[in-house]
Amino acid sequence: MLTMTQVVAEHTALGDADLAWLKGLVNEWHLLADVSFSDLILWVPDRDDSIFWAAAQIRPTTGPTALEDDVVGDDISYDPEHMVTAAYLSEAICATSDNQLSAGIPVDIWAIPVMREGRCIAVVERHTNQMGVRAPGALEDAYLETADVLADMLYHAIFPIEPPSDPTFSPKVGDGLMTLTLEGTITFASPNAVSAYRALGHTSDVVGEDFRALTQSLVGGLQEVGQSVGTDLAARRAIETEVSNAGGSVRLRIIPLSRCGEGLGTLVLCQDTTDLRMQERQLVTKDATIREIHHRVKNNLQTVAALLRLQSRRIDSPEARNALKDAMGRVQSIAVVHEILSQSYEEVAVFDDVADRILRNVGDVAASSGQVMARRDGTFGLVPADAATSLALVMTELCQNAVEHGLESSSGEVVVRPQRLDGALVVDVLDAGSGIPEDFDTRHTRSLGLSIVRTLLEDLGGSFELSNRVDGPGARARILVPLKC
Repeated sequence: MLTMTQVVAEHTALGDADLAWLKGLVNEWHLLADVSFSDLILWVPDRDDSIFWAAAQIRPTTGPTALEDDVVGDDISYDPEHMVTAAYLSEAICATSDNQLSAGIPVDIWAIPVMREGRCIAVVERHTNQMGVRAPGALEDAYLETADVLADMLYHAIFPIEPPSDPTFSPKVGDGLMTLTLEGTITFASPNAVSAYRALGHTSDVVGEDFRALTQSLVGGLQEVGQSVGTDLAARRAIETEVSNAGGSVRLRIIPLSRCGEGLGTLVLCQDTTDLRMQERQLVTKDATIREIHHRVKNNLQTVAALLRLQSRRIDSPEARNALKDAMGRVQSIAVVHEILSQSYEEVAVFDDVADRILRNVGDVAASSGQVMARRDGTFGLVPADAATSLALVMTELCQNAVEHGLESSSGEVVVRPQRLDGALVVDVLDAGSGIPEDFDTRHTRSLGLSIVRTLLEDLGGSFELSNRVDGPGARARILVPLKC
């Protein structure tokens, strides 16, 4: 589907400033569509001003559509009788209320020139489905009165209002709507708006109340609310804020209204965000609890590693002492993962940090003599928390194996080379030792470390291979782990 930017670039002579203005209009015109119960189409003039192109379209969320088909990219060519052409040439709002039939449906049509700096840069065509028109009532009357005001503001280049709303967070018409007099007295409140203020603790009718005084009495001393119905609105600027108390939360978007450039009153869109904020607080509490658990697990594991270190110093058997050192290295690797996770709100680990800490310990834990330089060449990226512990253990075992057997516990270098390939993490652990004997078979080895590696990788759905390097002396241990992040 064509975008407005594409249509404007391909067919019109409009400049960047005009396009920016139209983008701002399209960002806000859901207001006009919903309060008028109408479909809107934005028509922009071709370089030949007898041709117009549909650049954007929106349907109402408050009523039935009048246009079943998408029309963006369609054109009106050399049709002087068309209402869009008439509105553009006359620079005046054109309307019909004779229920023209569109696909068998009676439709009222308006054409509103989009004026900017004294010239018409586009036309908004408004289609209202009269067959499904809502029964008249206070809500419908208030909506339609607001629609007339917004149409006038659009014509006088006062709409859209700045700053723009956020399509994700800002309240919409259906969330709750109130209208205020120029002095700030509430003249209408939709049922959802009344419910929003009920969440703040207001129990009586809001119509007739002073909006500023009412809101401040519920949330206590909020200066923004008072300013927004005073000086700021006179400057034609919208205010968006959130008010809350112990009972609930409400997000407000306060929009100044005017007719023919003169201040008329205020439109307030309000959304009850009580449940949303409660969920956010629960998530924050949950995140904090999880981080505290990781922190305590890390502390406990460090205590275990310290006990193993003490125990190893009191054992005379070299074999038993080495076994305790290996166990201490595994415990420390798991502790590193929990320490990293305790510092983040995310359920992923920045595994480069984990790997670097493990590599710093490799020489001290695995080498009995000489000096071992262990380094990382490449990046692991993010690793899911449920895979990080297993991956840390696998890396520890392979690095210890490279030092003890590849370098034969003497001086040398171990390189860990991670990379992402087709949704998988591939890690090579390289040494520059004597290599692997030709008759060595990893499937029949009695090595506890390699058994741990195979078991953990099977749980992760990964694979493991051990071979001699092709780029020089030494061995290469390669693991492949499928990852989602």
